[in-house]
Amino acid sequence: MAAILGGIGWLIGGMTGLLWTAVIGMILFIFTPKITPGVVLRMYNASPIQEDELPGLCHLVEALSRKAGLKYVPDMYYIPSRVMNAFSVGSRDNAAIALSDGLLRSMSRREIAGILAHELNHIRHNDLWIMQMADNMSRITHSMSMVGQVMLLLFLPFYFAAGTSVPWLIILFLIVAPLVSMLLQMALSRTREYDADLGALQITGDPGGLASALQKLEVYQKKLIDLLIMPGRKNPDPSLLRSHPHTEKRLERLYKLGEQYHSEKEVDVPGEDILSDRYSPVRGKPRWKWWGGWY
Repeated sequence: MAAILGGIGWLIGGMTGLLWTAVIGMILFIFTPKITPGVVLRMYNASPIQEDELPGLCHLVEALSRKAGLKYVPDMYYIPSRVMNAFSVGSRDNAAIALSDGLLRSMSRREIAGILAHELNHIRHNDLWIMQMADNMSRITHSMSMVGQVMLLLFLPFYFAAGTSVPWLIILFLIVAPLVSMLLQMALSRTREYDADLGALQITGDPGGLASALQKLEVYQKKLIDLLIMPGRKNPDPSLLRSHPHTEKRLERLYKLGEQYHSEKEVDVPGEDILSDRYSPVRGKPRWKWWGGWY
């Protein structure tokens, strides 16, 4: 992605353009407003989970965090939504994991352990920062590509008047560069998901827990798409255009990699129920939010 961005800068202004592209990219990356965990959690109307409310979940996160080698235990948040969802936000030193009501009620303790280990691995390897950097780079590439296209369009009459050939290869590169950058960003996301699955295996030593959770999520997401968007649609998107790998491929890798972990002891899971009576079941139907998500 950096090479593509540098290539656009070089095509626009040679070595000077390449240097300016690097400087502008660094400035935008440093001064681009960072989305704090609090902002994301408020978008989902998430509330913090106290240890006395869900002791089983909090103890499980502590045990998994120790095995993952994290210095700090991420804060836990509850999302009042029937949509099965789990995500992590923040950095290694200031992270939070949010779990929805639908997920907590649908998953077993073993499956929740696999999901938590997956999210903890994202935090451990700072994947959130990596993906934010890739997103910024993709946005800069798109902006620079538009600038280059406008400049070439303005100079086209001069090319024709002077009788010189139009640099069609340069124009083609400027048009295709944003698409290639976006595809690379998606490929990076899929790679980080595969590595997070492997990290979850290393933490729990239990490939079956995460695999079972992924199967449940796959079934639920297909039902949600059929119900809310397009009945009968079965997610025909090709792998190239997906930010997450196909569940079937993730399951195949999990079971193949999990063969070497069968002899390891799984993380000791406390005996308390994960979801207590403090949280009433969410009855409302999922609704589309302005920022582009269902909950």
